[in-house]
Amino acid sequence: MIASVAGKVAGIAPDAAVIEVGGVGILTHCTPGTLATLRLGEEARLATSLVVREESLTLYGFATDDERAVFELLQTASGVGPKLALAMLAVHTPNALRVAVASADLKALTQVPGIGQKGAQRIVLELKDRLGTPEAAVNAALNGERRVAVWREQVHSGLVGLGYSSKDADEAISVIEPDAGLEPQVAPLLKAALRYLSVR
Repeated sequence: MIASVAGKVAGIAPDAAVIEVGGVGILTHCTPGTLATLRLGEEARLATSLVVREESLTLYGFATDDERAVFELLQTASGVGPKLALAMLAVHTPNALRVAVASADLKALTQVPGIGQKGAQRIVLELKDRLGTPEAAVNAALNGERRVAVWREQVHSGLVGLGYSSKDADEAISVIEPDAGLEPQVAPLLKAALRYLSVR
């Protein structure tokens, strides 16, 4: 694996840079944030991740080792390939992604082109315990989770009490969760869940 490249910046495109290493120009796909740190003709070092496919070898470059680590972790989620992982890092910093996943912020994840509601739910489910949480955001994320836990339990209990199965209740809650906001109100959320279950 090519862990990093260092050399003169020989070219910059909207989505990639060419780094000259030992007389060879290496095309490296980057986020806009990483490209903004590069200057044509100046020396640069990029942490890199090599993605091997049958028909191609593609190198992705990052300003920091942390970005590369998050890029590689994101691809362990179902449906997330290198292009989508790079798009996620183009929209959010590694720490912002950690906060979004830790606090199940589906709205933030769906801001990334190519990620819909179900994709965001899957990413949260599969990466929640793996992506980590930035230390400065731990308390905020935990407080958010506590608020989520309270309304989720109440809506779940209400739906089960009305005769729906636990599985149906979980499904409805996952659908209405993005609209819960920072201060969830149980009554409107319960109505929204009932509405969903009546028309699905």
